[in-house]
Amino acid sequence: MPMKGRWAAGIPPRNFTWILADQLAVSERPGGYARNHRKVRRQEEIIWLREQGFTRIVSLLHSPHNLHAYEEEGINWSHMPVATSGDVTEELTDLFRSVDAWLAAGERLLVHQEELGDRVMGVMAGYLLWTRRLEDPPQAVTVIERMLKRHMGPSGRELLTMVKPA
Repeated sequence: MPMKGRWAAGIPPRNFTWILADQLAVSERPGGYARNHRKVRRQEEIIWLREQGFTRIVSLLHSPHNLHAYEEEGINWSHMPVATSGDVTEELTDLFRSVDAWLAAGERLLVHQEELGDRVMGVMAGYLLWTRRLEDPPQAVTVIERMLKRHMGPSGRELLTMVKPA
């Protein structure tokens, strides 16, 4: 039975925020994270992403959660986990190159992890440094904190030490 009314357009994922207007956004995992995850909410959020023209969801999760659901709703996905410890310079560079290529091809991207926390903040601040949109780590931290209206903790800041600008 097709959905009608406002539900047909879905609902935005929690903590949805544009990093690059109309091109690159972040949020928590569609449907919520851990025990808060709800299948119906996940479907409504993925429908919203599709209706907003998102062409790819980039999951930074270590597990393959949700990937099948993105595919079922006709949205391409890429699974690019970033380790929670150790040197992730190579993973970040691969991720940033991929994001750059997708954006250059006109794709509209959503990047997520379980929750919108330090790691996603660090990855996005790192991407802005890597592309030279921002000049240095302190500026990148300030910009991302203002965009996301939250403080970036040590694990996000640590990622910035591993970013080698393009």
